[in-house]
Amino acid sequence: MPRADVTVPTEDGVCAATLHTPSDPGSRPAVILYPDAAGVRETFAAMADRLAGLGYTVLLPDVYYRTGGYAPFDIPSVFNDAAERERLMSLMASLTGDAIVRDAQAFLTFLADRPEVSGSRVGTTGYCMGGRISLIVAGHHPERVAAAASFHGGQLAATDDPDSPHLLADRISASVHVAAAENDEHFPVEQHERLEHAFTAAGVQHTIETYPAAHGFAVPDNPTYDEAADERHWAALTALYAESLPA
Repeated sequence: MPRADVTVPTEDGVCAATLHTPSDPGSRPAVILYPDAAGVRETFAAMADRLAGLGYTVLLPDVYYRTGGYAPFDIPSVFNDAAERERLMSLMASLTGDAIVRDAQAFLTFLADRPEVSGSRVGTTGYCMGGRISLIVAGHHPERVAAAASFHGGQLAATDDPDSPHLLADRISASVHVAAAENDEHFPVEQHERLEHAFTAAGVQHTIETYPAAHGFAVPDNPTYDEAADERHWAALTALYAESLPA
């Protein structure tokens, strides 16, 4: 799939990103793909290519652009190296709820002006940290987000997080798909139940399910990658967008 390096002006600077489009020219509905905590890398570019192949124009932003650049992580070992884990946690902490919302507005404005994009409604999807971001964006931009997905997302209904997605349930107009990992400390049973209750009470069209796989199951360079769960994730994402964001 064609890829183009682009820059998105934001309130805080300039965000580098890649724009992924189908092979045949034309305008398509847009999707914002949010990466996991280790940030953008070739694995996510390939995932954006695959998503573009389904008939979407996909924006893959460097969510850590405010740092001015950072060395890539060695994914298999990052959580076993204390210094690297600390570096990763520091990057994650820099991405506040307010920053997420500001950036999303910039991304949406950018997409609205692109000839490769059709319509005003978009999809969001995210992985691990990006799954939480995907739902936060749906809550803060309900007029623009038609479909939102979270795969092995963490902290989706934490009581000590003022930016938790479950607190935005009554503002979400998107159809939502949440696929959790099995025995995931980042999304324990009580959060699953809290998110389910919040979405149901708010009348959000949603699905929350647990895959028999570990956290990180859908990202091919993760050591916990699970091919069967990954294909299940693609089938779910395809169905969600086909219904709520038809290409």
